[in-house]
Amino acid sequence: EPRVSSTAEAVGMLRTLWEKHGPLMFHQSGGCCDGSAPMCFLDGEFKTGSSDVLLGTFDLADDSGAQLGNIDFWMSSEQFEYWKHTHLTLDVVDGRGAGFSLEAPEGRRFIIRSRLLVDGK
Repeated sequence: EPRVSSTAEAVGMLRTLWEKHGPLMFHQSGGCCDGSAPMCFLDGEFKTGSSDVLLGTFDLADDSGAQLGNIDFWMSSEQFEYWKHTHLTLDVVDGRGAGFSLEAPEGRRFIIRSRLLVDGK
């Protein structure tokens, strides 16, 4: 089972952002800016390295089902130690966050909902 998934509403926001900006990526913030918020960037805008963990990839399709591309979801390895027993679900709500995430001008903000993994699932 993947460590990260998304709600249908979050997928809709991702489609909107992809159409406006092109390929995207996420990095789960570790307490800077908007607390522990998922930050959406242009793909490659946030530099990842050996101290980051790839939690999963969203396969994004348009409304007709045509593949738009993949969106990687990253987290620092230090923060992963705290979250390694959880499954994360990307969601979106009304309101602006205090970070640098691409959805802020849309009047929305991404959030994370989490649940404990049971037996690795």
